[in-house]
Amino acid sequence: MPSGTPQPAFVLVRPQMGENIGGAARAMWNFGLDRMRIVAPRDGWPNQKAIAMASGAGRLLDEALLTSSVEDALDDCHYVFATTARARGLTKPVVTPERAMEMAREKIAAGQKVAVLFGPERAGLENEDIAKANAIINVPVNPEFASLNLAQCVLLTAYEWRRQSVEVEAERVDMAKSVWANHNEIEALSGHYEERLDEAGFFFPEPKAEGMKVNLRNMWSRMPLTRADVQMLHGILRQMVRWKERGDE
Repeated sequence: MPSGTPQPAFVLVRPQMGENIGGAARAMWNFGLDRMRIVAPRDGWPNQKAIAMASGAGRLLDEALLTSSVEDALDDCHYVFATTARARGLTKPVVTPERAMEMAREKIAAGQKVAVLFGPERAGLENEDIAKANAIINVPVNPEFASLNLAQCVLLTAYEWRRQSVEVEAERVDMAKSVWANHNEIEALSGHYEERLDEAGFFFPEPKAEGMKVNLRNMWSRMPLTRADVQMLHGILRQMVRWKERGDE
């Protein structure tokens, strides 16, 4: 059975290629969506090419609602978006995928059912289909090559739904079995390098020595070092000193 997570239904209108239906299912499930509706697929249903392309998302095809008309697919919906890449001469709100899925989240939270229409591969949705929608989703693509593959359009919209429905970190660092070095560890590393560089005569001439040491400490404080990084840098310096001492023997 479909998951209990509130979400929009994605409606594929008269899709032509089984591979694109399968690719759309895969794209949906990548972002946690599993309410697929299919209107009058050209090559009949079920479709073996769709099953093969869906890979681990085959469950969406098994549970998809199959209808013969757009009206039947939208029968229980309160608000409908239609995806199209070009102007259709119809007066409707036109929104980006990001804004559309923000609206969808708000409406679903209020208890409404939302659907998104995706047109067939050759020419997209007909005006008759778009007239049934409340708003149009328009992807800001290159105007010189505006055609999107069906599965690509589904993926873009599903991604925006995921961004609206799940708290997503804009940036993170995977720590790879380490932790950030603390202030004392950075200070110890700075002191170790300063001591050895002083012995090597690096801080020269004397009038500039203090400024060079401040710059070195500032460099360490700017670097996002992990404890493993600090240990490695200590080890590098120790090995260089041992190598120098062996060379002096």
